[in-house]
Amino acid sequence: MTHSTVYDVADKAGVSIATVSRVVNFPDKVNPETRRKVLQAIDALGYVPKAEAAARARKSAGRIGVLAPLFAYPSFLQRLRGVAHALTTLPYELCIYNVDSAARRDSYVMSLALTRRLDGLILMALPFNQAIVERLVNHSMETVSIEVTHPSFSSIEIDDFAGGRMAAEYFIRKGHTRLGFIGDTDMPEYAFPTSDRRLSGYRAALRDADLKLSASHIALAAQTIESGRQSMTLLLDLPKPPTAIFCSSDTQALGALQAARARGLRVPQDVAIMGFDDLDIAAYIGLTTIRQHLEESGQLAVELLLARLENRTRPIKNVRLTLEIVERETA
Repeated sequence: MTHSTVYDVADKAGVSIATVSRVVNFPDKVNPETRRKVLQAIDALGYVPKAEAAARARKSAGRIGVLAPLFAYPSFLQRLRGVAHALTTLPYELCIYNVDSAARRDSYVMSLALTRRLDGLILMALPFNQAIVERLVNHSMETVSIEVTHPSFSSIEIDDFAGGRMAAEYFIRKGHTRLGFIGDTDMPEYAFPTSDRRLSGYRAALRDADLKLSASHIALAAQTIESGRQSMTLLLDLPKPPTAIFCSSDTQALGALQAARARGLRVPQDVAIMGFDDLDIAAYIGLTTIRQHLEESGQLAVELLLARLENRTRPIKNVRLTLEIVERETA
């Protein structure tokens, strides 16, 4: 059987051999149209780079990769700690790829699937299209996805809708009727919209209790402490501000707490504040929050990945992690 070569791919795509090599190894340095042509040629010819063939002969690259928008959200760093902990005593090197755009995400997936630099891949809160799924499956890149589910991969799901509902029900039990929400806006296209789902669950619980979430009681901004502070200031400036506010992340809750204290308000007596994530810092500042077991999700992703690497006939699993309210001083 004759295998396609880099020459065949270059001819079919109408580009140089150097360009094919660059698409395989440094895809983000190639313009999107050229990259698309080369990828189509690779797929049509079933081209396998020599590096991939060598890795297959070795059977193991000795590396597990993590793709995530790591530096945008502190919660990812805590989740990554779980991955690192699970690999501590295992013969795998952890390779981290920070995603800061949809193009970078797609480039990484294409490159890693083709070159077989990894044994397996963990995707953290990254939406992916069918083309990405097919590339990973066709190149036998064992993958586990956290937060985003797909039938081709094992996955770990966090029920953000249920988390929003839990927050509203908690406030209602405490006697609050004027509720507010601080969440994310302008979510990047490469990140999973967790804030939207938390808001949907929050609204649903309020509707069930015959309460309304006023549009003026919703503040959306970037997921930073400063944006949380500004959002809280807007809500507190209302003629009738909410008495309880659910923030879609602990990061925003920190800013909200800062704004409330700057006004001389007592928390939770004058205004109750709840976050989501249970970051390490939440316990230190006494933040009431919804815990989503970040480190556990990272460890579990490694376990699911290694189980399938050991035996590809094992069934693909979808695991839903339970959420819980951690009641502290702020609500």
